Amino acid sequence: MSKLREALDRFDALFRRAAACDLNEPTAATVATVDASGRPSARVVLLKGYDATGFVFYTNVRSRKGHELAANPRVAMCFFWDPLMEQVRVEGEVCAVSGAEADAYWNGRHPGSQIGAWASDQSEPLESREALEARVAEFAERFGDGPVPRPPHWSGYRVAPDRIEFWRSLPNRLHERTCYSLHDGEWRVSLLNP
Repeated sequence: MSKLREALDRFDALFRRAAACDLNEPTAATVATVDASGRPSARVVLLKGYDATGFVFYTNVRSRKGHELAANPRVAMCFFWDPLMEQVRVEGEVCAVSGAEADAYWNGRHPGSQIGAWASDQSEPLESREALEARVAEFAERFGDGPVPRPPHWSGYRVAPDRIEFWRSLPNRLHERTCYSLHDGEWRVSLLNP
């Protein structure tokens, strides 16, 4: 078994344990990006899929994170599941998901969330809550009861990992850290000091 496959199987087992803990959002991950000048920012996104090609989340590509990813495609993700006292850190480079993949995910979203994606100029200043609600009403009327098409500014990103670290809390802060990393096309595994 390849080291990448081993890491993904380990992530899958941990993710399933977290999902069984009755967490509100076991898919929540902090995603950190940097802008063109190197200024970092972080926010929570929801993981919508993962496999050997990477970890997928969706967003407005004109948002702050979208602009930052356009300037620098390197990203770090961190999943922390408090009931398990375990976390997974993923680092890698993003690429856009295919239009077909974005459409497939979009078509399964709740219509209210679809309308919200059209109405919100994510990360831009908002003049008032009433203005946002007016835009929601405008797009709800525009699309009526029919299907809501995916906006051209809404898609997904796939984080192709080159580093995956597993962290498990142990007594006396002697935590267990296992790092899978890609070097010259080959995945390696090592233990890290806590």
